[in-house]
Amino acid sequence: MTIGQILLDSRFFEVRCRNKFVVINKVMYLWGLNRNKSKDMLLHDKLKPYNIILASASPRRRELLKATGIEYRLAEKFECEESYPSSIDVLDVAPYLSRLKSHAYPTALRCNDILITADTTVVLGNKVLGKPATEEEAKAMIAELSGKEHSVVTGVTLRMADHEHTFSSVSKVRFAELSAEQIAYYVENYKPMDKAGAYGIQEWIGYVGIESIEGSFYNVMGLPVQRLCRELDYFVEILPSCY
Repeated sequence: MTIGQILLDSRFFEVRCRNKFVVINKVMYLWGLNRNKSKDMLLHDKLKPYNIILASASPRRRELLKATGIEYRLAEKFECEESYPSSIDVLDVAPYLSRLKSHAYPTALRCNDILITADTTVVLGNKVLGKPATEEEAKAMIAELSGKEHSVVTGVTLRMADHEHTFSSVSKVRFAELSAEQIAYYVENYKPMDKAGAYGIQEWIGYVGIESIEGSFYNVMGLPVQRLCRELDYFVEILPSCY
């Protein structure tokens, strides 16, 4: 590593990273030099030099990220057309859409910003169940899931100005046989049109209808927080090696 030049603004300087100069924040650089000392630190302390930005309209994701103790700010709302190629594997749709959302973010990231985007899909066989448009569609989706096992996939993208990483987590969920009355009660009272697969596991239907879960419960809610914390820890540990 060689320092290229000191800039007029003393908060920033350039370093050579993989044969190119990169402008970095001096605080981040000093943090990187001491990364070996940080291995026993809690993640929310390790992340203090960074600005964590959560780009999600989901109140569940906001609640789950807040519960980890990680300080973040919510991104301003922006548009993203959530479409994907028909040829893509059904288990790859969620990570694909999380990347799509990340690159649709309209504001240029600063050197110490970390943008988090996520997408959750419900997969039954070779079919991706998205968010229902109407109550009737929601009832039909839940009836399709009744008595069967399906996969819930959450894709997450972590992105900085010059670095990004995408991962996904898969949980398997089995519904008991649900009656038409149970399905109608849930849809009419809980209005799950904002949820992939037309259900929220943390709601009434999760208590009375879920027979078993294999994998992360929070992943089914929309954010695999344990995996996210592990990936964020690794993400910031490898960054200083570029500097």
